[in-house]
Amino acid sequence: MEVEVKLRLPDSNAHQKLSTVLSLFRVKTLAQENIFFDSKNSQLTSNLAVLRLRFYNLDSHCVLSLKAKPTISNGISRVEEQEEPLDPQIGRMCVAEPWRLGSLENSNIIGRVRDEFGVKEKEGFVCLGGFRNVRQVFDWKGLKLELDETIYDFGTSYEIECESKDPEKDKRLIEGMLKENGIEFSYSEVNKFAVFRSGKLPK
Repeated sequence: MEVEVKLRLPDSNAHQKLSTVLSLFRVKTLAQENIFFDSKNSQLTSNLAVLRLRFYNLDSHCVLSLKAKPTISNGISRVEEQEEPLDPQIGRMCVAEPWRLGSLENSNIIGRVRDEFGVKEKEGFVCLGGFRNVRQVFDWKGLKLELDETIYDFGTSYEIECESKDPEKDKRLIEGMLKENGIEFSYSEVNKFAVFRSGKLPK
């Protein structure tokens, strides 16, 4: 189970201000491309599951992931997550020809998609599209903060995330830092995939 604090920033000004505040703690910046898949009968999304390929820094590496049973409340997200590394060249082939996902014989994720969600190889996969994300990673007070600028076809959103074992405590700490620096925020109410599928930015 992945547990994260997710706080939404209202605009690029708040994003830039927070980036500046945290600049001394920056560890790295990642360029991510997220591409999503489902069966032709939408068996994954209808069961609140998400199959994703994520490419990092162009094609330096690639990760296949399956997320399921997401909940988000008061800025704290919980979701079952399973990840596997994948050769970026194979990942690109799967984007171009989604049926190839079904031929990843050594993938526990694809095996789970078949067994748990009933996606049969003959039914095949379809590509749902995706979005890009620029993620700045900071090591701040023992927390790994991830500041995201997410670029959808219909607009750009901004968010700060922190994977946590004590989310209530860490949320208070992050909120304190934001308030101290006059940075507006709100609790994220939906995840990025839900925003992507809705075709509009959260209000």
